Amino acid sequence: MTNINHENIQLIAIDMDGTLLDHEHKISIENRKAIKAAQDKGIHVVISTGRTRMTLDDLIESLSLDSYLITVNGSEIWDASRQLVDRQILSTDLVEYMWELKQKHQTECWAASVGNVWRETFPEDFTSHEWMKFGFNIEDDQLRQIILEELSENQLLEVTNSSLTNLEVNAGGVNKARAIEKVCGLLGLTMNQVMALGDSLNDLAMIKEAGIGVAMGNAQPIVKEAADWVTVTNEESGVAEAIKKWCL
Repeated sequence: MTNINHENIQLIAIDMDGTLLDHEHKISIENRKAIKAAQDKGIHVVISTGRTRMTLDDLIESLSLDSYLITVNGSEIWDASRQLVDRQILSTDLVEYMWELKQKHQTECWAASVGNVWRETFPEDFTSHEWMKFGFNIEDDQLRQIILEELSENQLLEVTNSSLTNLEVNAGGVNKARAIEKVCGLLGLTMNQVMALGDSLNDLAMIKEAGIGVAMGNAQPIVKEAADWVTVTNEESGVAEAIKKWCL
């Protein structure tokens, strides 16, 4: 982090689960106030999440955000009026391969296709859907490591997580940092003018590449190590603390 001053931050990228939301999946009054104050100051507040629009809209509508929205770990970018700007698809062959891997190891899984979230019950014909993300939920550490190593060998896949017991897989090169970079391009900003906040591996790229990368107090150790600053936990309105410190 080099000579960052408060005036420099023009965009705040915020993860949802484990970051903006508490354990009840609610947004605290403190976080709401800080986001509003940042927007009032002319700062773009961009939710950057692994979630799909389907599981997101109700939660963020009350924030009255007036900038871009990044969903499915960077697979989709939406503009202020929630029109699609960009979408990165995960090839059907790769989804079928991961489905077979799930069957072989008997793990839990889920996936996001355009307009749908699949949990355990998947379509007969994978080719009749456009896929964006595949996820494994694996309680067994050893098995998770085996699957992680196999997936990581494939250059066509971007492998992260959103909790310690899952693996999230997008198309290679798709992550929150690349999506934020595209948004910055649309707004005439640089990554140096971004503050990014998150707690998991799917936040790591944006935390590393932002002008100020903030890890939550509850973040995974690797995320804290990569961050410029560690705020308090998602239960203690850590997002508000970071916005107050660096942006207001």
